[in-house]
Amino acid sequence: MTTATDTPTNRPLEDTTVIELGHIAAGPFCSLLLAELGADVIKIEHGASGGDSVRGGTPVGNSLFNAVNRNKRGISLDLKTDGGMEAFRELITTADVFVENLRPGAPEKLGIGYDDLRNVNPELVYCSIKGFNEGPYEDYPALDPVAEALSGLMSVTGHPDKSPARAGTSVADMTAALFGAFGITAALRQREHTGTGQHVTAPLFESTVSLMGYWLVYAQAYDTRPEPLGAGHDNWAPYDVYQTGDDRWVFVGPSSQAQWERLCEALGLQLHEEDRFETVDDRRRNEDALDDELQAAIEKLTADELVEGLRDVGVPVAPVQNVDEVPSDEHLAATDALGEIETAEGESTSVSVPKLPLRSSQFQRPEPTDPPELGADTDAVLRDLGYSDAEIESLRNSGCL
Repeated sequence: MTTATDTPTNRPLEDTTVIELGHIAAGPFCSLLLAELGADVIKIEHGASGGDSVRGGTPVGNSLFNAVNRNKRGISLDLKTDGGMEAFRELITTADVFVENLRPGAPEKLGIGYDDLRNVNPELVYCSIKGFNEGPYEDYPALDPVAEALSGLMSVTGHPDKSPARAGTSVADMTAALFGAFGITAALRQREHTGTGQHVTAPLFESTVSLMGYWLVYAQAYDTRPEPLGAGHDNWAPYDVYQTGDDRWVFVGPSSQAQWERLCEALGLQLHEEDRFETVDDRRRNEDALDDELQAAIEKLTADELVEGLRDVGVPVAPVQNVDEVPSDEHLAATDALGEIETAEGESTSVSVPKLPLRSSQFQRPEPTDPPELGADTDAVLRDLGYSDAEIESLRNSGCL
C-alpha cells in the first residue's frame, strides 16, 4: 500500500498545492491529473454527510470514487461552521490552485466564490468545472449525458435506426476535466509573469462540442447530417467490427488502398479486383455487400488468427476487449501502464488503475497511490497549518470536521 506522500520527485507540479472541493467525476478527475504531475492535492469532504456523493455508494459509484481520487490526501471540513470556514481559508492562503465542480451559485452562497477567495489569496488559480459557460444555459442542471446530447455526440453514437446512445464512459465529464487541468497549468505559467491568479472555467457542454469539430464542419460544408456510426466511419470502407468463428468481435479498418489490397490477400479474397470494390468510394457505395463478403471470410477464422494475420501485413486490426480483459493486456504490462491501489470504498481489494499515460525525458511518472479514507489526513493537514492537537480536537468536538 502506498500513500500520497510516497510519490517520486522531479515532476513539474511538485511545488504546487491544490485544494479540491469536488464530487463524482469532473472535479476529482481534474485534480487527479494535477496530482499525477506532482501536485499535492488535498480533497475536502463533508464528513457528516459521508463525503463525496459517490463514496460508499453503488459498486459503480465506489469504483468511480476509487479511480479518480487516488494520489490525493483527504480531509473533512464543514464549511458551514465558523471553525471549518476559518480552517478552509487558512488552507487557501497556502494553496496555488482551487478546483470545484459544485452547482452554479453554490460557491458564492458558501462564501467561497472566486472573488471571495481572491481576497484571501490573490495568487490563487481558481478552476470551476460547470455544465455551461455563462450564457442562456448557465443555470441549467447538467450531467455528462446532457452535454453529450446537446453537443451532437449522442447523435452519432450507436447504430442507425436505433435510439441515440451515450458513450460508454463519462466523456463530457472527463473532457471538461482535461480542459480544466490544461487551463490550470496555463494559468500557473502566466502567473509566473503577472504574479496574480485567475479564474478558469471548464464547461462540459462547450468542451464536448470541441470534440465534435470535424463533424460540425462536415454538416455545414456538405449540408449533410451524419448518422450514428456504430463502430464504423463514413470516410473509409471496410471499417467496422466483424464476428469471428470463436464468437469474438474484431475491428478491421484499412485506411489506405494498399492496406485494403493487403487485407484481401491475407484473407485469400480477390475483392480488390472487382469494380464494385476497387476504390474507397466504390466500397462505400457498396458497403453492405462488402461487409457480407468480409464477414463470410472472417467467420472461418478465430480472433487470434485474424488479428495475427492482419497485423503481420500492416492492416489496422484489434480484438474488442471486454473491460475485465484490459488489465491483463500484454502491451499494458510491457509498458508499465497500470499500477495497483487498495480501494478505499466498497469491498477493500487491490485493483489495477491507469498510470499517467504521458512519457517525458525530464520527469518521472508517479506510481498510483491509494484513495484516502474519509478525513484520513485531516489532523496532519491542520497541523501543517499550525493547529495544535488541542485545537484540532476542539474543532472535531464542535462538529467543524
